[in-house]
Amino acid sequence: MAKPSLPSFPPLPQSSAYFVERLRELALDLRAAVSRGMRASSIEELSAPTEERGGDIIYRIDEHGEGALLNFCARWGAEQPFLLIAEGLEDGGRVFPAGAPCEQATFTLIVDPIDGTRGLMYGKRSAWALFGIAPAPLADRSPTLADIQVALMAELPTLRAALADVLWAARGEGAHGETHDLRTGAIASFTPYPSHATTLTGGFATIAKFFPGAKAAAAALEEQLFREVMGPPAGESPQVFDDEYISSGGQLYELMMGHDRFLADLRPIIHATEGDAALLCCHPYDVCVTLIAQEAGVVVCDPWGEPLRAPLDTHSPVAWVGYANPAIQALIAPVLQRLLRDYVANVRP
Repeated sequence: MAKPSLPSFPPLPQSSAYFVERLRELALDLRAAVSRGMRASSIEELSAPTEERGGDIIYRIDEHGEGALLNFCARWGAEQPFLLIAEGLEDGGRVFPAGAPCEQATFTLIVDPIDGTRGLMYGKRSAWALFGIAPAPLADRSPTLADIQVALMAELPTLRAALADVLWAARGEGAHGETHDLRTGAIASFTPYPSHATTLTGGFATIAKFFPGAKAAAAALEEQLFREVMGPPAGESPQVFDDEYISSGGQLYELMMGHDRFLADLRPIIHATEGDAALLCCHPYDVCVTLIAQEAGVVVCDPWGEPLRAPLDTHSPVAWVGYANPAIQALIAPVLQRLLRDYVANVRP
């Protein structure tokens, strides 16, 4: 018997161009607020943890981004009601304007105000502000990552940076980008292009192993994967290089700009198998801009090759894999999936 079809979501209330422009305004507001906060505070002040909520530890620097987000949403909500899902907010989200029932929401906005907080607050590397627009929830169905229709990501640069990028996409309309000169205000458009390489040799590829707890298991899986995909090295030169960008949005940026060829964040699988399920994992707001990478030509999916369908919330763990192109996927995916099945079967009691 065929499964009953799920109810379709109504179309977004405005055009994709409208949402891109509003998200761009929001992103620039947030970038300016974070920059002001960084210039007015020391590293010790920015890196002071305040509390744990909305899926992660909240640091002082996060409060600058959250304040800009909530202020913008208050103004936007005066125009039309919507549901905001964001890191740092209560699970279930917040409806704007304040007091409006969720049933009146006309769309869903999912946000990570600062993805890559730890790198940015120490001045090590850019973070990213991530935004996705999906339909409003229905009475019996809520949107997932696969239902996001418009996405935008904005670079939150370190104080030493002169340039910052903004990228966006609407489903079926391709990926677009622009580079902002922070000194002059000039803006130059560009189109993101992922790598067309068909091997990993000489490129960057990584399985995420950001912190202790499951680092050894991830590294062992990575070693075995690369050994089977590439064979033993022919000489002293490394075959592949590792670059740990502690930001899911930053990782997607590296893929769509041609810097990386393969990235995998398998923390939900590894942590659960190793008995460390409570350790920090990627959440839906961390990958709410997957649409941009896909529209640029990157293959982004779950470890088994299926679309990412995590609910738009602040707690669901998300395991994801990014391949620069279909050729890289064909090279790696069968080996990765076999190794993952063997790993889970051999480690889990």
